[in-house]
Amino acid sequence: MTAVTPITTGRRPPARGTRSRRGRVGWVFVGPFMAVFALVFLAPIAYSLYLSFFRDQLVGGTSFVGLENFQRAFEDEQFWAAVGRVLLFLVVQVPVMLGLALLVALALDSGRLYGKSFFRIAVFLPYAVPAVVATLMWGFIYGTRFGLVGNINDAFGVSLPDPLSPSLVLASIGNIVTWEFIGYNMLIFYSALRVVPKSLYEAAEIDGAGQWRIITAVKIPAIRGALVIATIFSVIGSFQLFNEPSILQSLAPNAITTYFTPNLYTFTLSFSGRQQNYAATVSLVMGVVTMIIAYAVQLRGMRKEA
Repeated sequence: MTAVTPITTGRRPPARGTRSRRGRVGWVFVGPFMAVFALVFLAPIAYSLYLSFFRDQLVGGTSFVGLENFQRAFEDEQFWAAVGRVLLFLVVQVPVMLGLALLVALALDSGRLYGKSFFRIAVFLPYAVPAVVATLMWGFIYGTRFGLVGNINDAFGVSLPDPLSPSLVLASIGNIVTWEFIGYNMLIFYSALRVVPKSLYEAAEIDGAGQWRIITAVKIPAIRGALVIATIFSVIGSFQLFNEPSILQSLAPNAITTYFTPNLYTFTLSFSGRQQNYAATVSLVMGVVTMIIAYAVQLRGMRKEA
């Protein structure tokens, strides 16, 4: 019986000292990021959690209250009214914004749009405008006494609805956010479309598929990952809504209350009401709600991909 000689590559496994040195080199590269991540992300969360277990009172000072702040948050009607408002904002504004962004990206990718480079820059340009400047600009446009709406009313003798009235202010804020972020999402979708193999389009055309069929059966499924990412970003951004209502509050104090959005409510509690402990609790609860909904969106998107 002939013995089988094992085939060796001639390479020895790295020595323990070499592996240890490689590990140290890896931590040298990862260490700065981990330090910044712990400082700007983990530390604020830990401090907020610490604050949520206490209550600062004028009489008696700071005292440990356990989970009472969380119980108060779950029973706070103003907080849940704010959560419901941003949920409504999310359900209406996000599909409109992403749908328009996808439409623009498909138009750019079709190759049938004249002045494509100029059109792409023009659509993306509002994203380069700071949110504060954009909100102030639209606030003056919405003005019924000094803005564009007021000028139209005076010029044509009509009475247009006040965009900053209680019944329309949420839609007006949605218009601002949509104007700001269509270009950002368009760029995500357009970049994803550019890497789709052209052979898929050619095969679909050979099979007799028209342009609409190519869009629905080839292009949109091919960029499903980009659609999921943009949706998650938009969900998180909706729950973080703060700049627009905060700036417009001075123009529409009767329409935008101090608890119009969860972030505005938290800001008011902390800096106007001097309730930092309860504000920390509300922010933690809101963070958990945002995480759950964003994770649900991600799971649904992954299930569709599978």
